[in-house]
Amino acid sequence: MKKILVVTHQATSEAGMVGEVLLSQGCQLEMCCPATGAMLPNTLDHYDGVVVFGAPMSANDDTTLPFIRAELDWIPAVLEAQKPFLGICLGAQLLARVLGAEVVPHPESWREIGYEPIQPTPEGQLLNGLSHVYHWHQEGFRLPQDATLLATGQRFANQAFQYRAAYGLQFHPEITQSMIERWTTDAADQLTLKGAQSRQEQLQNHDRYGMSVSHWLARFVPHWLGELGELV
Repeated sequence: MKKILVVTHQATSEAGMVGEVLLSQGCQLEMCCPATGAMLPNTLDHYDGVVVFGAPMSANDDTTLPFIRAELDWIPAVLEAQKPFLGICLGAQLLARVLGAEVVPHPESWREIGYEPIQPTPEGQLLNGLSHVYHWHQEGFRLPQDATLLATGQRFANQAFQYRAAYGLQFHPEITQSMIERWTTDAADQLTLKGAQSRQEQLQNHDRYGMSVSHWLARFVPHWLGELGELV
């Protein structure tokens, strides 16, 4: 049985569809929330992969939030151990920073909140089948040196990249209807920001696009864990 370390950043965070797919693959999940005092493991010997999820804070908050600094210092050990790494939203931005790239807001203060289109690059065939994915962010990452761009977007150009066994996704493939309902309730004030979709539009788009993301995730996760060859 593969053991996956799941790093979250809020007490209410959940692994959503990513967690469901990992469990369906027979994986064991170990949750770790450094923001609430949990310690990141000193060794990756007992883990077969790491997923770092998103959160409202910034990857640039390392001078004010000690757990952000701790994660930035810890992720290189995951890369050095050559463990499969999946960074989602904040997790992808932390990965980008570790690899020397900047994390910056949109120059015109746009957000991506809700389902937005992405376009796989010629090198990103493993993202084929994804046309619209769920976002909730105000910052994006520059493409790290030696990383491969896998998908682009309209407002935030870099949407997915690969660096060796590590993947960074600006979007949230883990999203479920119940998570959308909770996020749009807990952070309802953000739905008036530039680029944000209404709660109703988000739920309607989830009905429209959520199943295709779920089907893609069921193919991607085994590939990410090294159990399948290239996706076509």
